[in-house]
Parts: sequence; structure tokens; C-alpha cells
Amino acid sequence: MTDYMRAPSTVPSSEGTEQGRMRRISAASFFGTAIEFYDFYIYGMAAALVFNHVFFPDLSTTGALLASFSTFGVAFVARPLGSMLFGHFGDRLGRKSVLVISLLMMGLSTACVGLLPGYAQWGIAAPLVLVLLRFVQGVGLGGEFGGAALLAVEHAPPGRRGRFGSAAQLGAPLGLLIATAVFWAMSSALPNGAFIEWGWRIPFLLSFAFTAVGLVVRLKVAETPVFRAMAQAQGLSRVPVKDVLRKNPRELLLGAGAMVVVFCTFYTGSAFCLSYATGALKIARGDMLAISLIGCLTFAAGIWVSATASDRIGRKRMMLVGAAVTVPCALAVFPMMDTRQIVLIALALGALNFCTGLTYGPIGAYLPELFGASVRYTGASLAYNLGGVLGAAAAPLIATHLQASFGSFSVGLYMGAAGLVSLACICFLPETSRRGLGHRPETAGPVPEQENEGSPVRATASR
Repeated sequence: MTDYMRAPSTVPSSEGTEQGRMRRISAASFFGTAIEFYDFYIYGMAAALVFNHVFFPDLSTTGALLASFSTFGVAFVARPLGSMLFGHFGDRLGRKSVLVISLLMMGLSTACVGLLPGYAQWGIAAPLVLVLLRFVQGVGLGGEFGGAALLAVEHAPPGRRGRFGSAAQLGAPLGLLIATAVFWAMSSALPNGAFIEWGWRIPFLLSFAFTAVGLVVRLKVAETPVFRAMAQAQGLSRVPVKDVLRKNPRELLLGAGAMVVVFCTFYTGSAFCLSYATGALKIARGDMLAISLIGCLTFAAGIWVSATASDRIGRKRMMLVGAAVTVPCALAVFPMMDTRQIVLIALALGALNFCTGLTYGPIGAYLPELFGASVRYTGASLAYNLGGVLGAAAAPLIATHLQASFGSFSVGLYMGAAGLVSLACICFLPETSRRGLGHRPETAGPVPEQENEGSPVRATASR
């Protein structure tokens, strides 16, 4: 991470502490996103492993699992609402302040899940409160991606936005890595009964400490120069979501479509495959959590390769490659899993995560570049999270139903279809890697990159 956090040598030496500033900005984007995604992922793992026992004990095995995954999907419905809420204030008041609020909302709601009594103690109130807390989680995470990406991208030097924008993207696999490691440790250290009774709560309660760390990191960074310049030039949008829907509907819808394969393959490959392997295939829970750790690493590798390459050969091209290779990989996953061979399962899920990372890597720079500065937080967040609704809200539910009705290979066909949808959407999107970020707020049209160099105030105030 040291090289990653280091600012390039072209940064003006008059800044003095420019390298340290860029490290802090990258760290705020990276670790803040990791903490919020940790919160989100532990819920998915708990939904796959224990919520059916704790909150839906009177249902059949399949019914309890479907109910558990239904609570998982609630957050994806809430995320676009969070995008509009946090996007509005992020485009009106600044990127940094709303990121602090989103982190608090996400962290506290997650920790409260760890304190929530089960169905045996509270009856029907327990799953109802669980759904409410999951909804709050979704609202908080809805404001995370756009702010974290903009924090890095709007500070990044020209020609390095893909690399710096991947700070937010790399936070996702780190969050999953930590979540998986904690669950694996608790699962390995405790008997199954103790794990289901109280051990699963520990990962949720750790969110108190992680949230405190994230706040300390984020409170130390400055507002982005692009937003400061825009505010100085009085170029703020009065109602950002209205402007996005009126002026950038194409970018919004196609950007959401580009995200479908990322969300579908990632959450099917993590939440559903974990449940399928430990349930239908009778693979030991510890073995599957260990395989998930490997998947975290291959996911991160795919993100890094794709994000850095997108600065050289373009965001669109790298995303097309990622979506294209995901399709055959998705078709091979379940035939390999059904062998019940640990090595083949690890290879299948590791490859799927790597392909997903190839598509996901450039997104931190690509979605912000699609929208003008005055609506960038709202536009990027809404596109990202609408993709989540389409690709992941019902993905574990759909996968569970498909597997039960038509067999496991149908789940691979479902993921492959998601890849084709994203491939088509990416084809109709423009290349953005040479766009400046200081272009006029009301348009996402390109401007020469040098206009954004050195003086974001000049680029924005020229309108």
C-alpha cells in the first residue's frame, strides 16, 4: 500500500506536504469504505449462516433461508434513497461532511444488530427490528460509494484518477476480508451451538471500534478542490437529483446497467455460494470461509489490475474485458463446485472474484467522470446503487429459487445473463479517462485535461 498511497512526482513541490496529503486522502477513502463494507458483508454472511436459525426458527429450511435473504435485500432497496439523500447534501454542502454521517449511520446500525435479541426472546418484533436496522444500513451505504470515490478522484492528479479512485474500490475486498476472517475465527473457535447462540454477534459488535477508527481517519482530510472551486464560482445545483434525471438520464441508466454484473456475481458468489456449499454440498463452514478469504485476494487483484490499466488504455475497454470474461467464468462455477473438491471450489470462486474485480476496478473513476461536478455525488451514487438494486437486491433469493427448481447450473446461467446485460450497457457508454473534472457543472461533456490541471478554480469559474 505504500506505493499506492504515494503521490506522483509531478505534484508541485510548492505544496510541501502534498505526498502526505494524498496518502491521507487515499487512506480516508480506502479505510472508510472498508469499514462500511465490512458492516455490509457481515450481515450477508450472517444471513447465509445463522439468521435463519436465530430470527426464523419456525420456518422450513428453505423458507427460513429465503426469509433470511429477504432481509439481506432490504438494504439494496434503501441504497438509492441514501444516494439521493447523501448525494443532495454532498453536492450542496461538500463531499467530506456527508461521508462522516454515512459512516456513523452504517456503523451504529450494524452494531445494534449484534445487540438484537432473537425470535425466542422478542417474537415477531425481532425480525421486524432486524429489517429496520438493515434498512438504515442501506441508507448509510447508499451515500458511501459516491463520496469515497469523489474524495479520491477529485484530489487525484490528471492521468492517475483510475489508480487513486481504486482506493474506494479496494476498500470493498478489505472489508470482506476482515468480515470473513472474523467469522472464520469465531466459527473455528466455538462449537456450532455457541456460534449460533452468541458467537455470530461478535463481528457486529466490533463495528463500534471500527467506526471510531474510520471517523478519526476521515475527519483529518480536507474538502476536494473541485467542490471548493465550484462553490466559489457559485456553480452548485439547487436540486441535484432533478438535474441528473433531466440532463443525464442516459448516463444514469447505462451506468447502473454496467454495475449489474458486479453486484450479481459478487453477492451470488459470496452470500449464496456460501450457503449452497455449506448446506447442499455439506462443505465444512470453516473450509468455505477460508475459500472466501482467497476470493477476497483475487477480487482485490482484479480491481488493482483493471483500475491502474484504465489510466493507460481507458476505463471502458477494461470494463468490457471484465464483463466479457465473467460470462464463461460464471458458467463454469457450479459444475466445479458440485465436484465437492475444495481445490476446484477455491479455483472457481477465486476466478469469479477476479473477473468481477476487472469490471469493478475502474468504476471509482468512471462513474464520477460521467457526471458534471454539480451533480457528481448524486449521479455517481445513484447509478452505482441502482445497479445494486438490479443486480444484487434479489440475487441470493433468485439463486436459491433457481437452484431449488432447476439445479445449480441455472444459477451460473443467471450470472452469465447479468454479464451480457452489463456488456451491452458498457458498449453504449463513452470513454471518459481523458475528461477533466472541472468542466461546467451542468454538463458531463469532455474538456481538455490541462484545463483541470493546477487550477480547478479556473476550470470551473470559466462558465
